[in-house]
Amino acid sequence: MNKSAFGRIPAGKIPSSGSKLSRIGAGITPKGALIASGVVAALAAAALYNRRETTVAERNTPPTGSFVEVDGVDLHYIARGTGRPLVLLHGNGVPLQDMIVSGLFDRSVEAGYRVIAFDRPGYGYSSRPSDRMWTPREQGDLFAHALATLKIEQPVVLGHSWGTMVALAMALDHPESVAALVLLSGYYYPTVRPDALPQLPTAAPWLGTLFAHTLTPLIARLFGPLQVKASFSPAPVSPWFADFPARMSLRPSQIRAASIEGAIMVPGAATISKRYGELDLPVVIMAGDGDKIAWPERHAVLMHHEIARSVLRVVPGVGHMIHYDATDEVVDGIRDADQRSRQATPMAA
Repeated sequence: MNKSAFGRIPAGKIPSSGSKLSRIGAGITPKGALIASGVVAALAAAALYNRRETTVAERNTPPTGSFVEVDGVDLHYIARGTGRPLVLLHGNGVPLQDMIVSGLFDRSVEAGYRVIAFDRPGYGYSSRPSDRMWTPREQGDLFAHALATLKIEQPVVLGHSWGTMVALAMALDHPESVAALVLLSGYYYPTVRPDALPQLPTAAPWLGTLFAHTLTPLIARLFGPLQVKASFSPAPVSPWFADFPARMSLRPSQIRAASIEGAIMVPGAATISKRYGELDLPVVIMAGDGDKIAWPERHAVLMHHEIARSVLRVVPGVGHMIHYDATDEVVDGIRDADQRSRQATPMAA
């Protein structure tokens, strides 16, 4: 072996002090150092701004419910009313106030239910320990244990959007904990979702925490109104949504939780969709015919054919936020699920 080829730089190939190799060895250039300093300063400023906004958000929207510690998680919930228990599980990106601002919480109380709305892990004021992946099944276990701790027996469980997967996991893994399901605007089967790709940087370990505390909340502020409009389309944005505490959804901790759930939505649906045939309880499936986030024909309609004791209600002129635009119809769906769960004979498909 020619030792000079590996042990020495051949004659005539020694780089001059001005060559690229020399400059790299000498370290970063003054211009590069200036750019790096500017980036660090900008990220620090963004982090400080987001921290201040978080303080303002939590001051304006303090916790008004109760807390229960379950499986190492501090769960925040609001409960009101009397009668059969009804559990409300919100979707991705929003805390439990979504169920309140929409009017669904109060209308359900007026309909004679004891309504319990939870902040899912990482949302609102519920903690989200990082020692586990908060899949639909993990959250289903958590809420089944929470209901047992709170001595809430045989509730009707309503989930919206991402919350439908949690409700389904509860019914599949803890059938004794659920009397009936009401599923709104659910994503039930894996599909190609390009909109999940922007979630990946903020969902990633380590790097995601940096993004969540710096850039992602700023981007969400910029594009949030467009996302809200798309969620309500083809209906206009509900005037009730003006009361939604948007700043709560822009806190770094909640941004991070929402990004992770956006990233695991497709595999979550792929896993749970294999088991829909196991469900043996009344299920009311509801969707807006204009929903462009969870297309009814690709999700609600297909799922209805898999679940023997399900009924399907597609509301015309409504998008993904069906609980705002068709609150009366949703309450009717809750009553239907409740009544069918009391019947001794199976529900007709």
